[in-house]
Order: sequence, then C-alpha cells, then structure tokens
Amino acid sequence: MRILPQGEWRARAQAHRERLDRLVGPYLERRAAGTTHPVVDFLFTYYGNKPSQLRRWHPGFGIGLPGAHEYAGARGYHRVVGESPEKAVYTADPAYLIKRRDTIEFVNRLLTATARRPAQLSCFGLHEWAMVYRTDEVRHQRVPLRLGHAGTDAVVESMSLRCTHFDAFRFFTPDAVGRNAEPLTRAGQLDREQPGCLHANMDLYKWGFKLAPLIPSVLLLDCFELACTARELDMRASPYDLREYGYEPVRIETPGGRAEYVRAQAAVAENAEVLRVRLRRACAELTAALRRVEGQPGR
Repeated sequence: MRILPQGEWRARAQAHRERLDRLVGPYLERRAAGTTHPVVDFLFTYYGNKPSQLRRWHPGFGIGLPGAHEYAGARGYHRVVGESPEKAVYTADPAYLIKRRDTIEFVNRLLTATARRPAQLSCFGLHEWAMVYRTDEVRHQRVPLRLGHAGTDAVVESMSLRCTHFDAFRFFTPDAVGRNAEPLTRAGQLDREQPGCLHANMDLYKWGFKLAPLIPSVLLLDCFELACTARELDMRASPYDLREYGYEPVRIETPGGRAEYVRAQAAVAENAEVLRVRLRRACAELTAALRRVEGQPGR
C-alpha cells in the first residue's frame, strides 16, 4: 500500500469535486427546482448513478488515505491502521476486490473484444429514430418530434438500420426491430460491440463506475465527461426538436447532416479509444492485485 499525504489527497479530492460541479452543476440546480432535462438527466436516470456517488473521490486500489475518517463505512473501503478515526488510514478493501472479480473479468473481456473490431460509422444515430418508429408514444413526452410522426417514419424507411448495441436495440419499436441489419441479443453482446458505436463509448462510464472505488476517480470522471459529449451528439442527431434547450439539430436526414454526424462520431470514438485502453490497463492491474491478495496467508 502506498500512502498519500493528507494534504495531497485532500487537494486532489477537492479538485475532483470542482470538476464534477462544472459538469453537473446545472443538472443539480434543475433537480432542486423540480425540473427535468431530456439530454443530461439520462446520464443519471438510465445509468442509475447519483451525483453524490460521483462526488466521492477515489485514489484507486492499493493507495491509503491517512485521516480519511469520512471514508469510514464507505462501500469498498476498510481501515487498515490507526487507533482512532482521526488517525486512521483508509484504503480500498481487498475483500471488495475479490467480490468484484466477475465484474472485472467481464469488463475486460467486453472492452478487449470491442477494441479488436474496426469502427463502424454508418449508423447515423438512427437508433433514437427507431425507438419512435410507427408509434404515437415517444420517450420524451415534453419534446416534439422535429419532423412529426410521419416525417420521422419516412426517415427510418429511407435508410438502413445498422445498430450494433443491444441496449439501444432493446428499445426499438416492434416495427423497427425487423428493419435492423441483424437481430441483437444480450448473449451476443461480446460478439457485436464495436468502437464506433456512440452508446458503447458512452457506456465506458458505466463500466468505470462498476469498477469504483477500485479505479482512480480521474479515470471515471474522464469517462463521464466523454459520456456527456456522446449524449449531446446522440440527442442532437435524434428526431427530437431540442432547440428550446439550446441544441441545434444534426439533420441526419440530409447528406450534409450525415457527414456532420460521422465527423462528430469519429471524434468521440477517437477519445473513447484512449479511455478504453486505460480501463483495460486498470482491469489488468486489478487482476494482478487479485493474484497477490489471494496468495497471501489467510486469504
């Protein structure tokens, strides 16, 4: 275990909180006022992670925090030395590392399989359109469809659906399911995920959160920031009219709009590639730590 001096780790924790506040401050203000947002809220409602959970800074496995009495009882932590909470050193618990073995292995397998495939940049964000195809029900009741129901259906029918991400595909309307290039299943996720997919890259935040507090918060927040960027593009290219919220549409129903989408999608994929490497490295380090922990007497 490496010990971080208290002044150093508290400064890092404060910088982490300030960065998060810059990213989600407006969301928290809206939530306090009882209002919703069709773009940003998704990052908390769909993924199910609370801003308060993101606010807690983690140094990663194998690093001790002296005087960190506020970590007493925190998920995945234990006290290793110190007669009192004020003098204690807290660190990620090896027992929690063992408990998360299956998650570490799955995340590593999925990210590795995804990284080995070429990026596909020809879906044009049509998954959001497929979710409202030939139905009067829409996922964002307070936001109008930019082209109306008939216009939205016409766009879906004018192009091929090439979704590769099951967690987007599972929300397709029944009439849209059969239009996809191939059926997708949860069991086939490892065989279909590819690095150009906007949602697969957004999900790096999900996988990073599942590894917390075993990975450094700087990596998790980098993944969250990319998810914010990807979500914005996702909804700007969607059939919804979000100009009231300050989002100009990416008009994927036009050649120019599709070209714009591909450029932005490629930029997200390029940044995601770096994060995917970092997450895979973190998984490798945690796997090595597992071997060390389990080789100790009494473990």
